Amino acid sequence: MFDHDLLTAAEREAINAAMQEPGLLAQKVLIVEDDPCTREMLAEILQINGIFCLEARSAADAMRSLSIDSSIGLVITDLRMHPLNGLELISKIRESEWADLPIVIISGDAGVRDAIEAMRLSVVDFLLKPIDPDELITLVQLQLGLRPDECP
Repeated sequence: MFDHDLLTAAEREAINAAMQEPGLLAQKVLIVEDDPCTREMLAEILQINGIFCLEARSAADAMRSLSIDSSIGLVITDLRMHPLNGLELISKIRESEWADLPIVIISGDAGVRDAIEAMRLSVVDFLLKPIDPDELITLVQLQLGLRPDECP
């Protein structure tokens, strides 16, 4: 984990503004993570690589974000959250108008039952913490239909 942000608030705003300019990819990644340090670290990894992110600290926040932002093209969710965990969030998404949305689970303590349930819910991948930034970027680029040379 980082003891400090890699990006300042101004740098994060500049990246987000640049990603919204015409001609650039409109899809966003929704990061659902109740730990603020992990959530910010994931967002910074993606934003440094030119991928626009939205952050949610709970399943309820994630569902609100999905309902108001149609440009979300991928959800990355933690497995262990309260009051709804990642698998419960994915079930809600699969039963909604966003049923086909690609979803990646991240976890530091997943068991076999979690992996089986994740497969049943058609998740794209299951990444274990600590997250390998290169693996994350490659996976996100693949899911958003980007080639590495298309990212700023």
